[in-house]
Amino acid sequence: MKFKSSIALFVLAATLCLGALYPRIDFKEKESMIMHALLSVMDQVHFSPTEMDDNFSTKAFDLYLDAIDPYKRFLTQEEVDQLTIYQTELDDQAKNRTLEFFDLSVGIIANADTRAKALYESLIEEEFDLSKEETIELDGDKKGYAQDETELRKLWKKYLKYEIVGKVNSKIKSQREKMDPSKDVAAVGTSEDVKAEDDKKAPIIKTTDELIEESREEVKEIFSDFFENRARFRRSDRFEVFLNTFTHMNDPHSDYYNPKEKQDFDIRMGGKVEGIGARLQQDKDYIKVVSIVTGGPAWKGKDLEVGDMITKVTQKGEEGVDILGMRVDDVVQMIRGKKGTTVILSVLKKDESEAEVEITRDIVNLDDAKAKSLILDLYDGLEDNATQGEGVENVGYIRLPSFYSEFEGKNGNSCAEDVRKELEKLKAQNVEGVILDLRYNGGGSLRDVITMSGLFIEEGPIVQVKPRGRKPYVYDDEDSSVTWDGPLIVMVNSYSASASEILAAALQDYNRAVIVGSNSTFGKGTVQRFFDLDRAIRGNDEFKPLGQVKLTMQKYYRINGGSTQLRGVEPDIIFPDRFSFVDVGEKEYDFPMEWSEISPVEYNQNVLQLPDLSNIEAKSNARVNEHETLKLINENAKRLKSIRDVSEFPLNLDKYASMMEAREEEADKYTDLMKKKLDRLASKNLGLDIPVIQADSVKIAKNEEFMEQISKDVYLEETMKIMKDLITELN
Repeated sequence: MKFKSSIALFVLAATLCLGALYPRIDFKEKESMIMHALLSVMDQVHFSPTEMDDNFSTKAFDLYLDAIDPYKRFLTQEEVDQLTIYQTELDDQAKNRTLEFFDLSVGIIANADTRAKALYESLIEEEFDLSKEETIELDGDKKGYAQDETELRKLWKKYLKYEIVGKVNSKIKSQREKMDPSKDVAAVGTSEDVKAEDDKKAPIIKTTDELIEESREEVKEIFSDFFENRARFRRSDRFEVFLNTFTHMNDPHSDYYNPKEKQDFDIRMGGKVEGIGARLQQDKDYIKVVSIVTGGPAWKGKDLEVGDMITKVTQKGEEGVDILGMRVDDVVQMIRGKKGTTVILSVLKKDESEAEVEITRDIVNLDDAKAKSLILDLYDGLEDNATQGEGVENVGYIRLPSFYSEFEGKNGNSCAEDVRKELEKLKAQNVEGVILDLRYNGGGSLRDVITMSGLFIEEGPIVQVKPRGRKPYVYDDEDSSVTWDGPLIVMVNSYSASASEILAAALQDYNRAVIVGSNSTFGKGTVQRFFDLDRAIRGNDEFKPLGQVKLTMQKYYRINGGSTQLRGVEPDIIFPDRFSFVDVGEKEYDFPMEWSEISPVEYNQNVLQLPDLSNIEAKSNARVNEHETLKLINENAKRLKSIRDVSEFPLNLDKYASMMEAREEEADKYTDLMKKKLDRLASKNLGLDIPVIQADSVKIAKNEEFMEQISKDVYLEETMKIMKDLITELN
């Protein structure tokens, strides 16, 4: 006993000594210091810092409310009114290093969470009448806050019913699909007692009441996890949301990162970490895919897309986990895993459809991300509205997934050098023209895009980069040699960003290449850099590390003086795609930096001047308007627009089922649009590449997959026809 007492006294004494050496840090003082450092760096470094005044404060207030309660399910109007007192004071409090508004918001949202959980726990045990005529509005921007707790209770009852009616409808549909079509299925999913004739062979059929109860239990489990996930949110998590309200008022790409987040930023679930090769970000209650690592498992699978909202994560062979409301770093840990294992992601697509994406984890293979080339032929024919004389043979094709560059070692990768080599190989084959495919290319090395642009022109300016308050730098191609001097077409889409936009813009300004693709490219014409907040505050080491902030510090400008920011690059010839009628890219964000222009620079080239493209454009438009698949793609884009505009849903089971059935019947018309093989479009490997490909069974399989994709690409088919018209005009 004496020995144990001595140990206890020793531990107590040691704890007191450590407390004296390392006193407990006042977290509010640290928050104040982080805010001060963040505002100081933003004011000094950001390309165009927004003036912090009452107008700034009002907009930041709305942005913060949308971040903490986007669907208006937690706060009442009375609580919002309490916060609104500070609506024009956020700027003043930030400057004065006080956080009264934030402190109040943390307390209010914590109480709102507790109240919502109690409401849910009470409501989920009640009966749900799915025959009642009522609807629910899901778009938070189209509705107000609940006036009081009574109204909030009604809202939560509707929200739970919406989840249940969706599950019941899916279960009824699943039962009908499992039934023998020769049997009467009218009773499936009704209150009648349906019996299977052969219990050993026929599926078990449940009544609607049974399905409602089953669905209620599933929803109960989902929301139990949801509230458990919300309970894990710390004050520091809320504070980071508050800080990013200020950074996002300047532009959507400026963000605060705590020390751990900065470490995770460079990992991105790819590279040295075995995973799926995607970067995720919190987006309200969901986890959003914001980028896909070129060459990674997700990129190779093609099913996971930027903008997808992940709703559930399932390890193959196990029960899935609904991640509604879960913190992004917890979701990342669930998705990462050993090479060869499989994860299944349930996602909500931009067209509001749901999908399950199965991905086998792997390490990113850089070879998959490198430039590849083929020889393409498009044969004449009269099928599929083809016109005699459209055919063209021996056209070079280069796919460039990203502007990669490695600076380490003598054998570092350079996409510009790789593209130069591919062009030399194509020239040796006497190709008639070259198609450079930059679709889904999110950018990369500035050095390489300048060098690569110079492969098609003599020396000259490529891009202007303007820092804050200073004259723009003009980046030139200084090599007068030209690798390819023939007809050139560059393919882009709405996911072609940054460096892709620089190259497309430069070649368009020089009138050197025909740009074809979506309405416009992504529209990101800005440059970001990380700044360590510790360097903004002298001393105060006990509070450090404070984290880092990623800030926009430069803008790209075309050599004609226009910016690629927001507007992107508009192709010379536009193709219909899924997103033709909705905003995608930079235009989707809140508070994107505006388009602007500066003085142009002098530029010219004498390699090849394009003819007037109006005739070529008219021919392409006529073909596109008659092409069955492209017409369907355009129709589907209009359908996507109409679906995204609808945010009110019936809670009556029959009406909900009718609405979903109508949507599914409509969607069926547009499935597999890009999966039909195009008989007239043929591809073949270059002779120099064949020995390399055939030496490795893995490379053989990947090459076959690559060529299979090419054979189904209707956009590439039309680009070949444009190449034919271009060659004719030039001759």
